[in-house]
Amino acid sequence: MVERRVVITGIGLITPLGAGVEPTWQALLAGQSGIGPIENFDTSDLSCKVAGYVPRVDGRGGGAPGEAGAFDPDSVLSTRDQRRVDEFILYGIAAADEAIKAAGWTPEDEESRERTGVMIGSGIGGLKTTYDASLTIHEKGARRLSPFVVPSMLINLASGQVSMRYGFKGPNHSVVSACSTGANAIGDSAYVIMRGDADVMIAGGAEASICRLGIGCFAASRALSTANNDNPEKASRPWDKDRDGFVMGEGAGVFVLEELEHALARGANIIAEVSGYGLSGDAYHITAPAPDGNGGYRSMKMAMKHAGLEPKDIDYVNAHGTSTPMGDEIELRAVERMFGDEVENIVMSSTKSSIGHLLGAAGAVEAAFCALAIRDGICPPTLNLDNPSMETKINLAPHKAVKKTVRAALSNSFGFGGTNASLVLTAYP
Repeated sequence: MVERRVVITGIGLITPLGAGVEPTWQALLAGQSGIGPIENFDTSDLSCKVAGYVPRVDGRGGGAPGEAGAFDPDSVLSTRDQRRVDEFILYGIAAADEAIKAAGWTPEDEESRERTGVMIGSGIGGLKTTYDASLTIHEKGARRLSPFVVPSMLINLASGQVSMRYGFKGPNHSVVSACSTGANAIGDSAYVIMRGDADVMIAGGAEASICRLGIGCFAASRALSTANNDNPEKASRPWDKDRDGFVMGEGAGVFVLEELEHALARGANIIAEVSGYGLSGDAYHITAPAPDGNGGYRSMKMAMKHAGLEPKDIDYVNAHGTSTPMGDEIELRAVERMFGDEVENIVMSSTKSSIGHLLGAAGAVEAAFCALAIRDGICPPTLNLDNPSMETKINLAPHKAVKKTVRAALSNSFGFGGTNASLVLTAYP
């Protein structure tokens, strides 16, 4: 059996840097930060008071009417329908819309629709809806609950809403693997295409968990940054000696993945190829990574093996790099182990320094940054890397983007429960 190759023909992004691929990408390369103060709920009793909101025209995330790159929810769903979905679903739909439009894939025939699937995951799903519903039932009683609470909470409804919106009847599934979710959704969707069960997959992750419950719970686990509440843009600082935790972000990243011959036959624009996918488990701790970094190392090794690449072939690494004291160092040492003498030739950055940690959407958004680095020959920067806490020969792209021909890029995503995922994207042809 000839292995079917999988390419990316469309990308959609909703991030704290803006709505859309180009606004996000240009802001990222310019070194802008999407992290600001939490202003839409009370944080007086919360240790963390900063987050990476999607800027919106309604001002909820700090955007202003007419602001370039601000997200307009009314352009996606009617006001009535917005009330019937959680924001993670709204962001997932918006990112899927952009990706599908970019790919030019809106089939009219039934066979093509049956050969098109959707796999959009989330780490937590409708947390805001869950929180608000619990307050409603406590304060007003069960009769005041909306019938749309359950379909707003359920993680698979991001995939479900997109499939119904476009009539896509192929494999319909959702990945839930904490902060590896977005990467797993892309890798698993690529496998679906390689296996011949679909020709096109709409794949990625979506998250919107910035609420009192989300911030409060992550703060209780001592995972969030608390040292820069008065200077939000400085809060996410991967590999810097003053890092003290991650900053929660929100948004979505969605790809249109397509079987290569299918894409070529219709003259689609190919952005990059999904060449390798690796995953592993630490089997160590519910939240902390294994100190030896072996889980991340093995997921990278598997992804590169499947891609048929050697360390010398990788030009850019988008690190998981959350800005936690323990995780950053463990990942960096695992990358050094993986690349050996070739570490001097790679650029590695953590884009979470600009947008925060998008949890279940992170892996998809960061894979998109890898695809764009391949497309444009430039690697995004790591912000706030003022005083590196570790010596390394890797170029961590402090403060400024690095121009570099990128033939192959590796994206890492590691999550609670010891779940690890790595993707290798390559230039096509």
